[in-house]
Amino acid sequence: SAQECKTVLDAVEKIFQYGIPDDVVDNKLQDTVSKAVELLPELWKQDGCHQEAMSAYRRALLSQWNLDNECSARIQKGFALYLLYNGVEAGPPSLSVQVEGSYVPKNNLEEAILLLMILLRKCCLGRINWDPSIMEHFTFALSLCGKTSILARQLEEVLPGIFHRCDRWNALALSYSAAGQNKVALNLLRKSLHKHEKPDDLIALLLSAKICSEDPLLAFEGVGYARRAIANAEGKDGHLKGVGVRLLGLCLGKQAKVASSDLERSYLQSEALKYLNEAMAFEQDNPDVVFELGVQYAAHRNSNAALRCVKQFIDATGGSMLKGWRLLVLVLSAQQRYSEAKVVTDAALDETSKWEQGPLLRLKAKLKISQSLPMDAVETYRFLLALVQAQRKSFGPHRSNILQVEDDKVSEFEVWQGLANLYSSLSYWRDAEICLEKARALKQYSSSALHTEGVTFQERERYREALVAYCESMMMDPNHAPSKVSMGALLWRSGSKALPVARSFLSDALRLEPTSRSAWYYLGMVHRDDGRIVDAADCFQAASMLEESDPVESFSSFL
Repeated sequence: SAQECKTVLDAVEKIFQYGIPDDVVDNKLQDTVSKAVELLPELWKQDGCHQEAMSAYRRALLSQWNLDNECSARIQKGFALYLLYNGVEAGPPSLSVQVEGSYVPKNNLEEAILLLMILLRKCCLGRINWDPSIMEHFTFALSLCGKTSILARQLEEVLPGIFHRCDRWNALALSYSAAGQNKVALNLLRKSLHKHEKPDDLIALLLSAKICSEDPLLAFEGVGYARRAIANAEGKDGHLKGVGVRLLGLCLGKQAKVASSDLERSYLQSEALKYLNEAMAFEQDNPDVVFELGVQYAAHRNSNAALRCVKQFIDATGGSMLKGWRLLVLVLSAQQRYSEAKVVTDAALDETSKWEQGPLLRLKAKLKISQSLPMDAVETYRFLLALVQAQRKSFGPHRSNILQVEDDKVSEFEVWQGLANLYSSLSYWRDAEICLEKARALKQYSSSALHTEGVTFQERERYREALVAYCESMMMDPNHAPSKVSMGALLWRSGSKALPVARSFLSDALRLEPTSRSAWYYLGMVHRDDGRIVDAADCFQAASMLEESDPVESFSSFL
């Protein structure tokens, strides 16, 4: 059958080299040609001849067959789906049909996206009837390559009346959230969940809670969304109740970071643990719940429970997730088991691809510092710097979302700043200044860089310049806890007149970072010099307990 169709098309193409004129051929011949053009690739597919099918699709779309819009759209859709799902790489079109200067797709996915965009454009212009499956396949294709911002633009171009406005807002919110534009996504979801729209839409509630769980300032709002989602997860949606409970736990944990009192923070943290444990009962096979529970235990300095959870997570994921290895190393370092943490780090580096090794190399450098091996740490930082610079050159300034963005958070700025801190602790002032200059060239306005600069001044007994650097750091970021701790420590050394101000800075730092060992220590020194011996003893005890369970990198990087 395929050969017969091919013979017919060869004959027609030989007779009409420049297409079939409307005034020469009757409708019956045109109908026969259209059916043969549409049927040929389907026949090759049925016969398992994939390359012949792709050639037939391209011939149908590139040659002049005088096809109507609906027939042409059916062929384009069939080719797009074949490229997406058949599993055989088509390769670029032949050079004979490529126009100089035109865009040539590099692979199946790009060619399928291009065809689906053409079909969506035809739908928007009214040339063909709306086909909802086109948008579904287009969504799948763009999700594969992480280009959901393009999907959002296409959704905005769809004519009114095709989607219900709440459905459009929810789809746009999901696209913008995947593209990292959470603020835009949350505003769309707020419109969708308005009392006059669809206030009980379960998926919109869950997505809103998820977005809010990533920002302490939005966590209170997220708690409300999560509770409403749990209340609406009934009947056929009952399987989503565990997701709502998990998000409620995450929002409560995030809300604890901005609690106004120690009592409120303790209550919110215990509630977060309670709901995450409850989520485990709903989603026993979900490794993400196990991981998040382990993070909460680690933040509470319950290292044994955290270790149990992270081991369970690594077993469930087969060691394929970088964040599991990172958390395991931090928990081991919090238990002062540095040699085991080093072994785990080396094993994780062997299991991880080159481009994803940045966070592990940073941990390895900090482990070397904790083991009093500063020159080994310098060498590790140098290797990390070479890796980060190679990544920047390979991927450019905008890296693809296909990589594990949630785990890959090492920037060249962080490496230079880490080196500056290390050289400063070794009293290599010239090297520390060079590293700080490199860091400032990458990020001119940075509170952490200014804090490091203040530390170098303070170590060299240039206290006035250190004070200025700390002030500038806090002006840039009023919630930068390390700057508040350093400022409080510097004011404590200034004499008894500055003790009330020092206590204010240190108390504020502890509000932001309750597990800051140095903040508790210097607050104890302030209380001691102020004659508050009992308060000083409590602070020293807290600092001592935190020192025994202090990881090489803060657990807050996971929160």
